[in-house]
Amino acid sequence: MSNITKLTENYILEHPSIKDCLKNDLINYSSLSRQIASELDLNLNKNFDAILIACRRFKRKLKKEEIHENKILDILKGSKIEIKNKIIAVVLEKDIFFGNLLNLEREIKKRKEIFRVIEGISAITIITAENFLDLIKKYFKNKIMLENKNLAEITIKSPKEIEATPGTYAYLCSLFGENNINIVETLSCYTDTIFLVKEDDVGKVMGLMRF
Repeated sequence: MSNITKLTENYILEHPSIKDCLKNDLINYSSLSRQIASELDLNLNKNFDAILIACRRFKRKLKKEEIHENKILDILKGSKIEIKNKIIAVVLEKDIFFGNLLNLEREIKKRKEIFRVIEGISAITIITAENFLDLIKKYFKNKIMLENKNLAEITIKSPKEIEATPGTYAYLCSLFGENNINIVETLSCYTDTIFLVKEDDVGKVMGLMRF
């Protein structure tokens, strides 16, 4: 029974549309149970009742999750959004001369433009205005791995409660993904959550953010 419960819950979690319908009481439990048994290659006659019970129990879990989701929505309703267009994200090899990175930062910040750096295990990403691409090439012409152009930076400035509310970032990522918006880069700082998306997706993002 416990194995069937786990399999059923995992199946629902892997299908967000089913999860949403279950949460909103839009599911025929018998049909869902038959579908789960079929797709997971489970014996329907033997496991139908166990799957059905697991679905109903999971619905109650989702009801508690919905209360938490309302807290997330309250935070997002109290958030402000800033958008900057004509942004680039340039990925560099890790073994760069960091003195050049500091010089680049000084030159860009002198012009009061954004300059963000994300350091990973094997690469470094520079996020800035697209008119600085030539300057980046001047310092790192042989170290550039990838250039992402025609981007927009979406900054969500939230109330301080976001720091103590788990799931807000995951909620936003899921919202973007379910609406076919690719997140090119993302980072956060205190109450600011920053996403880089294609400029063509900005209108769609603004529609989604009307909480």
